[in-house]
Amino acid sequence: MQLNEETIDTPPKPAASVILLRDTETPEGLARVEVFLVKRHGNSKVLGGAYVFPGGKLDADDMQVVLAEQLAQSSEQLFLQLQEPEQSPQGAASLYVAALREAFEECGVLFAKHLLASKPLDVLQAAKNLNALIQEGRPFSKALGQLGFLLDTAALVPWARWITPKTPTVSNQRFDARFFLGVMPKDQTALHDNVETTHSTWITPKQALQAYCAKEIELAAPQIMTLIDLARFKSTASAVAHARAQSTPKIEPHSTSIDGVRAVCFPGDVLHPLKDKILHGPSRLWFKEGLFQPSEGLGSLLMDD
Repeated sequence: MQLNEETIDTPPKPAASVILLRDTETPEGLARVEVFLVKRHGNSKVLGGAYVFPGGKLDADDMQVVLAEQLAQSSEQLFLQLQEPEQSPQGAASLYVAALREAFEECGVLFAKHLLASKPLDVLQAAKNLNALIQEGRPFSKALGQLGFLLDTAALVPWARWITPKTPTVSNQRFDARFFLGVMPKDQTALHDNVETTHSTWITPKQALQAYCAKEIELAAPQIMTLIDLARFKSTASAVAHARAQSTPKIEPHSTSIDGVRAVCFPGDVLHPLKDKILHGPSRLWFKEGLFQPSEGLGSLLMDD
């Protein structure tokens, strides 16, 4: 990753990502959680070559899904769950749509139900039919309507809101990104799309951090901090329960340079305007030699509390 020196004064672009989780076991039979990561295409303008959670920016058509009421929950319900009072109910719902659409487009995972509650949905066939219509040029909203599908918004739980600082560390764009938890459906397979993403993997949060420390994969600061947080959980149920019980954190990292070295500070750090710590893990990451690392060094990312 290359250091960005550009300051961006335009508002951040609304975006949404899905942190797909699944339960697995160690060879010894111990429970553990794995997370799905996709590698962005090396030519991508945003975090090219880095491993991220499936996601992307809000699309104009996402609001059409909301207006057509192609959701399993009402906009008012989603507004309350998102915990962003400045949003309109429709605006909140559109962020759920963006997350679910990106999960389908980038890794083929469809969270959906049939419009007729009494009619069961063959999800694998539904995904094929939906993809075929999109390949023909149908907007996502039109394809959903033609097939009689509702997006299963209840499958998502807000996890965190990340807002890129005005001087991003490794990007020349700013995003207001909502991270949602989603448990991987047992009857589906997640796979990168070979267009925007070129590789994918199911991996435990700690294994992902180990691979990062070994310089085997690249990660951005929000992904690092999220993986540190997720490493605490032994089951998807406990992670989801935590997300439902918490007030969704709004994280606006503070970017600064000290002695010529870029630092990204989070709430609770002495250099951040907010003095209350709201994240699990270090309160500051330094960008050195192309890597984000705590003051104590890369190895401290792998230490248990």
